[in-house]
Amino acid sequence: MTAALETTGLSKAFGDFLAVNEVAFAVQQGSRHALIGPNGAGKTTLVNLLTGVLPATAGTIRLDGEPVTALAPHIRVGKGIARTFQVNQLFPDLTPLETVSLAVSERRGGGSRWWQRLGRDAGIVEEATEILTRMRLADAMTTRTAVLPYGRQRLLEIAVALACRPRVLLLDEPAAGVPEEERHEILEIVASLPKDVTVLLIEHDMDLVFSFADRISVLVQGRLFAEGTPDEIARDARVRTVYLGEEAGG
Repeated sequence: MTAALETTGLSKAFGDFLAVNEVAFAVQQGSRHALIGPNGAGKTTLVNLLTGVLPATAGTIRLDGEPVTALAPHIRVGKGIARTFQVNQLFPDLTPLETVSLAVSERRGGGSRWWQRLGRDAGIVEEATEILTRMRLADAMTTRTAVLPYGRQRLLEIAVALACRPRVLLLDEPAAGVPEEERHEILEIVASLPKDVTVLLIEHDMDLVFSFADRISVLVQGRLFAEGTPDEIARDARVRTVYLGEEAGG
């Protein structure tokens, strides 16, 4: 089976420092794949390479078998790679309905005239409403984003990414800064997305990772250190030593 997203020898150098060092991994179609590792391991840099925010120093990236390494970020979005960021990227004065409608209109080629299209294209509003309902934001569609609780803002970010109709959704710590009682809800909603959306998650909360992922990759000092099912990673003494800070025999 062709992987949804695959890298071979992927590297990124900043001067003499290799932030990502010959990473080769594959995210299978429909999987819920987590990328973990200690602070400074290169996880966000790797996501920036996958989405084209940073150019690769070496290596290849393939989406459904098609090379995308040299493509600009917006071209990759059009081909099916969407992401969220660690830091909120939303427009505070827009409502969720306006925000997601803007993303839908942009995907349809009318982003600069989205407010005009809303008035005559019911399909935009209908699609935006469906996405917001899936993300459990239907009751907040007309509320200013600035006054939404932070956890709901994080859900809105994911809704914006879904408006791009991604084949691969990259989530960079989507539950960061969210109160404990809301963190599991966010990942529960993401896990319930249709299987035609493959998810690659970066997350530090191990409870969330092990409850969400069907496969886990561990990055250490820019290199792929270990990979396997959640059970395999949990039993790996090397991972416990470098990531969980436990003794190898503990």
